[in-house]
Amino acid sequence: MIFNRKNIDNAKLVSFYKALLWPRLIEEKMLILLRQGRIGKWFSGIGQEAIAVGSTLAMQPNEYILPMHRNLGVFTTREIPLSRLMAQWQGKASGFTKGRDRSFHFGTQQYKIIGMISHLGPQMALADGIALADVLSKKNRATLVFTGEGGTSEGDFHEAVNVASVWNLPVIFLIENNGYGLSTPVNEQYKCEQLSDRAIGYGIEGRTIDGNNILEVYHTINELAEDIRQNPRPILLECMTFRMRGHEEASGTKYVPQHLFDEWKEKDPVTNFEKFLLDEGALIPESIQVIRSAFTSLIDIEIEKVFNEPDIVPNVSTEIADMYEPFYFTDTHPSGNKTSKRYIDAISDGLRQGMQKHEKLVIMGQDIAEYGGAFKITQGFVEEFGRERVRNTPICESGIVGAAMGLSINGYKAIVEMQFADFVTCAFNQVINNLAKTHYRWDENVDVVIRMPTGAGTGAGPFHSQSNEAWFTKTPGLKVVYPAFPSDAKGLLLAAIEDPNPVIYFEHKYLYRSISEDIYDEEYIIEIGKARIVEEGNQASIITYGLGVHWALEYAKSHLEQSIEIIDLRTLQPWDKKAVETSAKKTGRVLILHEDTLTNGFGSEIAAHLAEYCFASLDAPIMRCASLDTAIPMNKALEDQFLAKARLGEIMEKLLKY
Repeated sequence: MIFNRKNIDNAKLVSFYKALLWPRLIEEKMLILLRQGRIGKWFSGIGQEAIAVGSTLAMQPNEYILPMHRNLGVFTTREIPLSRLMAQWQGKASGFTKGRDRSFHFGTQQYKIIGMISHLGPQMALADGIALADVLSKKNRATLVFTGEGGTSEGDFHEAVNVASVWNLPVIFLIENNGYGLSTPVNEQYKCEQLSDRAIGYGIEGRTIDGNNILEVYHTINELAEDIRQNPRPILLECMTFRMRGHEEASGTKYVPQHLFDEWKEKDPVTNFEKFLLDEGALIPESIQVIRSAFTSLIDIEIEKVFNEPDIVPNVSTEIADMYEPFYFTDTHPSGNKTSKRYIDAISDGLRQGMQKHEKLVIMGQDIAEYGGAFKITQGFVEEFGRERVRNTPICESGIVGAAMGLSINGYKAIVEMQFADFVTCAFNQVINNLAKTHYRWDENVDVVIRMPTGAGTGAGPFHSQSNEAWFTKTPGLKVVYPAFPSDAKGLLLAAIEDPNPVIYFEHKYLYRSISEDIYDEEYIIEIGKARIVEEGNQASIITYGLGVHWALEYAKSHLEQSIEIIDLRTLQPWDKKAVETSAKKTGRVLILHEDTLTNGFGSEIAAHLAEYCFASLDAPIMRCASLDTAIPMNKALEDQFLAKARLGEIMEKLLKY
C-alpha cells in the first residue's frame, strides 16, 4: 500500500492515526462484550475504517454526513463521546433515540450526522435535499452520503443520483464496495466492472479509489469537496474495501472464500498506516503502545459508565407525545374582504400566501413550474417566486419526498405535489418510515406537506382515482387532512404549512372546479384536528369527509322531512373524537360515509371508537356506507355503482327504520 502524505506534517499524521485506531479498538471491545453476552448485536466495520475516518476528516464540521451502520469512524471522528454512543447502542435514556431505535439509526444536528434507517437507499435522497438547502442559501458547502455496493441496486440510488445530477447538487455519493451484501457477492449484484462507471450515465464524474488507504480517501474527498463547494455538482466515488467479519456477528462468514480474507488482511488500513508512520518517523513503537493503552483504559471507563446507568422506565404519555413535534395553533380571526373562489383557487391562494410568508418554503413536483402543474394550481408561481423555489422534478416520487425531508433537516419547509395521490405508492417507504418516524426516533421535526390530488368521479380508472387516506391514518407521526370546502382547503393548507410535522393533504379532484365559496382574501389558519358541523339535526348523524360531505348535503336537501346532522371531519389524523361523540349522543343514530372502500376504511376506526365509548347512547347499530371492495372502474356506470353514494339512501333508510 502506497501512502502519499503530500503536505501533511507529522503531528497531523499522528492525529489521523489516532482517529483511525480509536474506532478499531472500540469495535474490538464490542466483540468481547458480545461474546460475554453483555451486548446483543454488533455490525462490524473492522477493515473499513479508513473510509469513514478519512472522509470525515476531509469534510468541514458544519457539513452534513449521512453514514451507514458500519461507519463508526464517522461518529467517532466527529468526536461524539463514546459514552453517548454506548448509551445509544444499549438503549439507554441518554442515547440519541432514548431506547427507541438501534445502533446507528439516529441523527444529530449537533454533530451534523443524519443516520440511516434499515431500508438501504432512502438516505441518499435526504442528502439531495440537504445540499439543495445549502445551494438555495448560497452556502458553499458539500454533503457526503454513504451507501454500500448492495444499496446501489435500490431504485432510491438511481433517483437520488439522477436528481442531484439534474439539479447540480454538491453531493458526494460514496459507495463502500466491501464485496458482499450480507452473503450476496458483487457478481450477483451488478454487471459493470466498477460501480463508478455508472456515473457516465448521469453525466457526472465517477472515481474508484483504494478505500483502505486513509490518505488516499482523505485527499480525494478533500479535493472533491473543495471543488464542489465552489462549483456545485454531484460526484460518484467508489471506495474498494472488504468486510472482514459477517454482516453481523451471528451470520458468520462461511460463504466467503478464505483466500479473500488472506488477501485483504494484508491490506488492513490500521496496520498498514501504522507501518507507514513508523517508516516516516512520525511514530515510534513505544508511542503506539502508549496510545493504545490510553484508548483501552478510556474505552473501559466509558462503557462501564453506561452499563451502570439506570434502565428506561416506560411512560405511555411520553411515548405518545414524542411522536410529534409540539405545535400549538394560534387562532386567527380574519375580518377583511371575501372573494368567491373555487376549491382549486383556494388551494392556489393558500400556497401563494404560504410562499409569500416563508422565504424558505420550496414547492416541488412534476410539471409544476412554467406548466403550472397537471391541474394548473401553481400557474404563475415561477414568475412570482422563481424556479429555485418552484421546482420541476424528474419522475421520481421517492427521491423527491426524501429531498423534501432533507430540506427540512437543513432549515427549510417543503411542499411536494403528487401529480395524483395514487402515485404516492412510489414514495411509500420515505413517507411511512422516514417522514413519520423521525421525530419519535431522534427529535427532529419533518416540516413537509405532501399534496394529494385524490378521488373518483372523473372516469379516470384504477390508478388515478383511489381514495387512499387509510394507508396513512394508521401511521403514527403523520397528520392527515381532507378538506371538503374552499374555505377549509385554504385554511387547512396554511395550517399544514405552519405545522412542523409531516402532513398528508388530500384534495379532491372532482371538487376542484365544481364548488365555490366566499372565502377571506387574507391569510388564515384552521386548526388541524377540529371537525365542522355542516348541518344541525337530531334524527341521525352522518360522519363524513371530502366528497362524502357533498353527497350527505345532497341527500339531506332531497329529504327535508328528515333531521340529519352532518359532521365534516376535515382532519383524519388526529380526528375530532369529541365532536363525533357529541353528535352520536345527540342523535342516537350514526352513519359513517366515505369514498374509500368499505373494508378497513377509516370509517371502521370511527365505528369502533363509537361502539366503545358511546354504545349506551345509541338507538341503532352504527352503519357504514362506503365504496365497493373492488378497484375503481373507468366506465361511468361502473364507477357510479362502485361509489358509496349509490348506497347512501338505502343505508340511511335502514338506519332510520331500526
